[in-house]
Amino acid sequence: MNFKKHQAILEVLFLSVVVYLVHKLVFFLNESSPKFQNFHFSIEVVYGFFFVCSVVILFILIKVKEKNIDNVGYTFLLVTFIKMAVSYAILSPILHSGNPNVKIEKLNFFIIFALFLTIETVVTARILNNKQ
Repeated sequence: MNFKKHQAILEVLFLSVVVYLVHKLVFFLNESSPKFQNFHFSIEVVYGFFFVCSVVILFILIKVKEKNIDNVGYTFLLVTFIKMAVSYAILSPILHSGNPNVKIEKLNFFIIFALFLTIETVVTARILNNKQ
């Protein structure tokens, strides 16, 4: 694996692990609170899903950059839209659950979604700025 070419994926991995550990610490400190229990999806599953999505998106963007850098922005918009649609489909059971903690779980899901979207956007901007 070419380190320079796939540096973006390593950055996503590092940032994901750091933020996951901070998030897990928040859950650990609030372990006794009933608001942080009985979620439909554990945070490990949500982080895993968004991490895999981010890696797939970055691999696609790297391949598109190799072929034609002018299409990277459009490709980013398309794959982000697809990720958003899949995320909504996954979030749907949470929205329709009878769980009393649904508000906390929706907020948790959205924060993780926004975090990974931010990371992907920053990395995509770096890819676009390196027109080598």
